[in-house]
Amino acid sequence: MIAAVDHVQLAAPAGSEDALRDYYADTLGMTEIPKPPALAARGGCWFQAGPVQLHLGIEQDFRPAKKAHPGLRVTDIEAYAARLEARGAEVRWDGDLPGHRRFYSHDPVGNRLEFLERTDS
Repeated sequence: MIAAVDHVQLAAPAGSEDALRDYYADTLGMTEIPKPPALAARGGCWFQAGPVQLHLGIEQDFRPAKKAHPGLRVTDIEAYAARLEARGAEVRWDGDLPGHRRFYSHDPVGNRLEFLERTDS
């Protein structure tokens, strides 16, 4: 039986690791975690915040995920959106999901990310 999502992997172009670190660690506040040596040789980087892991893997014919995306639950969504904007990330609010406040942003290679917080109990 499926018990939880272990991680979500997104693709990135070769040579984008420094930009990904700036965004996922500095902008989003995630912690970079080491990749196993056999996987580290492939490039890319992994990040974690609490139990949430995002893996960025290098893809030779990279195309950013424009529709598919991870949905990341946050606390104090207004402050989190302000954090992203202060660091130069675009924040696009969307009010179409009942019971939630949410916005979308894109990482530096164009992958779409959703950030949401429940508004109902």
